[in-house]
Amino acid sequence: MNLLFPKRFSQTLARSLNVRAREWQVTLAAFMLAFILMASYFVLRPIRDAMASDWSDAEVSMLWNLQFFISAGIVSLYAWVISKVRFKWVVPLVYSSFALSFVVFYVLTHQVNSLIWVEKAFYIWVSAFSLFNLSVFWSFMSDTFSNEQGKRLFALIAMGASAGAIVGPLVPLTLAENIGLHNLMLLAAVGLLLAIPLILYITRQKSKRLNNKDIKTDIQPLNRNWSSGIQALFKNPYLMGIAAFILLYVFLGAFIYFQQKNILAAYTRPERAEILAIIDWVVNSLTFIMALFFTSRILKKCGMGLTLALLPIFLTIGMIALAFAPMVMIVLLIQIFRRVGNYAITRPARELLFTQVTKDERFKSKPVIDVVVYRGGDAVSGSLFALLSEGIGMGLLFLSLIGAGISATWSICAMWLGKVYNKKSSLKSAESVRNST
Repeated sequence: MNLLFPKRFSQTLARSLNVRAREWQVTLAAFMLAFILMASYFVLRPIRDAMASDWSDAEVSMLWNLQFFISAGIVSLYAWVISKVRFKWVVPLVYSSFALSFVVFYVLTHQVNSLIWVEKAFYIWVSAFSLFNLSVFWSFMSDTFSNEQGKRLFALIAMGASAGAIVGPLVPLTLAENIGLHNLMLLAAVGLLLAIPLILYITRQKSKRLNNKDIKTDIQPLNRNWSSGIQALFKNPYLMGIAAFILLYVFLGAFIYFQQKNILAAYTRPERAEILAIIDWVVNSLTFIMALFFTSRILKKCGMGLTLALLPIFLTIGMIALAFAPMVMIVLLIQIFRRVGNYAITRPARELLFTQVTKDERFKSKPVIDVVVYRGGDAVSGSLFALLSEGIGMGLLFLSLIGAGISATWSICAMWLGKVYNKKSSLKSAESVRNST
C-alpha cells in the first residue's frame, strides 16, 4: 500500500492539474526549467541595480542609450540565428552562452583592478539577458507542446517562473554581505548551466512522450526587417496608441527608477542589494497572489479601459504624494505597486490588445513596439531625467510633479485604448456571428 501511494498521489495530482500520464515528467521538467531561469535572473537583478546608485544620472542615462543599440543588435542577431540554425540547438546555445558570460564577469571582477567599466558592461549585459530570458523559454515551450497541450499546461509551467521569481531574490538577500556581490554572478551562472540538461531532456521527450515530432516553431525572423514593422505601426492608429501607452509606462518607470537609485546612494552596495532583493521578493510574491486570484476578476469587473488605467491613476496619486513627502518609504512603495500592477494587471491586459490586430501586424509591429519603442523610451527618458536633474538642477518636488503629469497622460491613453479595443472586439464578434449564420 505504501509503495503504491506515491503513484496514486501523483496520478491524483496530475488529474487535478489536467496533466495526462505521459506529459507529467516533461511538464515537471519545464516547470523546473522556468524556475531555474527566473531564479537565476533575480539573483543578478539586485546586483545590477545596486551598482547604479554609485553612478550619476548622466552615466546611467548613457548606459541606457548603449543598452538600446546593443539590445537591438542582439535581437537582430538572434533573428538571423533562428533563421539559420535548428531551434532545438539555439536554446541551449543561448543559455550556455549567457552562463559563460557571467563566469567571465566573475573572473574579471577578481582580475581587473579598476572595476568601473566591467560593472557598467555587466549592467548592460544583464539587461540584455532580461530581454531574452523568458522570451526564448516560451518560444521553446511553443516548439515542444502542441496547441492543445499548451492550453492545459502553460499556466502550470508559468507557475514555475513565478516561484523562481519569488525564491531568486532570497539568495542576494541572505548571501550578499556574507559572500559578496561578485560571487553571486558565479552562482547565477551555475544555475543557468543546470538548465541545460533540462533543456536537452525536454527536447528528447518532445516526440517520445508528447508525440509532437511534427511541431514546428512559429518563429519568424521579422526583427531583421524593422522597416516593414515601423511602416505598419504608423499606418494603424490603434498600434500607435499601444506604442504610446508603453512609451508613457517606460517614461514614468525611468523617473521612479532614477529617484530610487539616488535615494539608495546613501547605503552601501551590499545593503542596496538586500533592499532591492526585498523589493523583488515582495513584488513577485504579490504578483503571484494577484495573478492567481484577482487578475481575471479585475479585467472582467472593470473592463479593458479601466483595467489599463488602474495603475496610471494610482501612480498619479503616488507621484503627487512623493512631491510633497519625499521619503524613502514612499519611493519604494511606489516602485513596488508599479511593478506589481504592471506584472499582474497591466501587462496581461496590454497583451490582450494585440488580439485585435491582424496576424501580419502582430508579427511585424509587436517586435518593434516591444524592443525599439521600449528600449528607445529607456534611452530618451534616461537622458531627459539626467538633463532635468543634473543639467537644470531640478529637485524631487518638480520631478515628481512631472512624473504625475506623465502618469495622468498615461491614464487617458489607457482609457482611449480600452474604448477602441471594445469597439474592435464588438465588431469582430458581430462578424463572427454573421459568418456562422
